[in-house]
Amino acid sequence: MLCVVKRIADRSVLSLIRLWLECEVEDRGEDGKGPPRRFRSDRGTPQGGVISPLLANLYLHWFDRMFHADDGPASWASARLVRFCDDFVVQARWIGSHMTEWIERTLEGRFGLTINREKSRIVSVHAGSTDTLDFLGLTFQYDEDRFGRGFKFLNFVPSKKAESRERDSIRKIICGRRNLIPIPEIVRETNQQTAGWAAYFRMGRAAPAFGRLNWFVQCRLRSDAPMKGRGQQ
Repeated sequence: MLCVVKRIADRSVLSLIRLWLECEVEDRGEDGKGPPRRFRSDRGTPQGGVISPLLANLYLHWFDRMFHADDGPASWASARLVRFCDDFVVQARWIGSHMTEWIERTLEGRFGLTINREKSRIVSVHAGSTDTLDFLGLTFQYDEDRFGRGFKFLNFVPSKKAESRERDSIRKIICGRRNLIPIPEIVRETNQQTAGWAAYFRMGRAAPAFGRLNWFVQCRLRSDAPMKGRGQQ
């Protein structure tokens, strides 16, 4: 809230944000089938909340400032910080214990956050390695030159997880339970969904992913579209 106060002076808005942060949270367990448990959180923002990304940016803006300060990694390690909300990547020619200890000490000590160590790792992405980096739905990797000129280039493609999520979104639009909806409406919703996905992932070598997604859409339309005898044409 101290970070929010630095940007917002309207007391009514600040009061509304406080009420939103202190409202009850309902937890039904990991499987979603258990009895609901309600409690009031004493810190943090609700997962998936509509303004959670904005509040994360307001809070971690000060982590950016410390990272790029004269005594921060940007100075003594020539490192770069790329961050979106609470996800970030540190780019440097070499990352050792001094760098990781500084990040852990700053985020967990000074900012009171908890680093998800299962999702945090150090990767070496260069022309001689096979490591890949997944960030914001994209996979960054070095690929072979497809014209056979014998060199590799840094490329980024839609990640497998991003493709899987998009197929799940299409399954919700094109499914047997919606057979009574006219086909033009199904096509319109499908085009709207895939156009937004393609606008985000159109950079890099996205053509293979687009081809797989187009084929998946065609198969779904052929298998789940209304047919004579089981729905309206």
